Amino acid sequence: MIKINLLPHREEKRKQLKKDFYSLLALAAIIGALIVIAVGAYYATQISAQTDRNNFIKAENAKLDEKIKEVASLKQEIDGLKARQQAVEDLQADRNQPVYLLDELVKLTPEGVYIRTLKQEGQRVVLTGYAQSNERVSEFLRNLGNKSPWMNKPDLIEIKSAGIGQGRDAKKVFDFTVNVGIQRPRELEAASASNAASAPAVNKP
Repeated sequence: MIKINLLPHREEKRKQLKKDFYSLLALAAIIGALIVIAVGAYYATQISAQTDRNNFIKAENAKLDEKIKEVASLKQEIDGLKARQQAVEDLQADRNQPVYLLDELVKLTPEGVYIRTLKQEGQRVVLTGYAQSNERVSEFLRNLGNKSPWMNKPDLIEIKSAGIGQGRDAKKVFDFTVNVGIQRPRELEAASASNAASAPAVNKP
């Protein structure tokens, strides 16, 4: 019988397997490193692009904020101009208020009522006078509140008994003080427009 020693051949084969294993291991490590580098480069590119987009958006937002500030400033200037224009228009309209006021008082003051003084404070007028009776004062207040488009919200401040004249001419009267509001033309126009808008529509047949 022939005997063959296979130990050297097995040893060589074992060494070759180890060598192939380490080669594959090294190749896998190289491939893994390349994959990591490629993925890292890809994400770095994406991050850089996103950073550029974010910076662009921030810059555009800053420009937009400046434009918004300019628009707000323009609105304030426009509001200021409108307020000054309204003030001028009110001054022009207020020049005619004494005429309207005296004309309305002539129409609205009933018999038995005598106006002594009137004093305007802004858009309110304080009237003082004498009346023959409480009923005359009540009638005067109703006229001021209901019969004049220029005057509204009359308020009786004070009424008291007083005497005027002396001797045979002495009379007992009622001394009163009334506070009433007056309206500007633009306020009348706004009130008329509001009343027209709130009035119910009439169905025509």
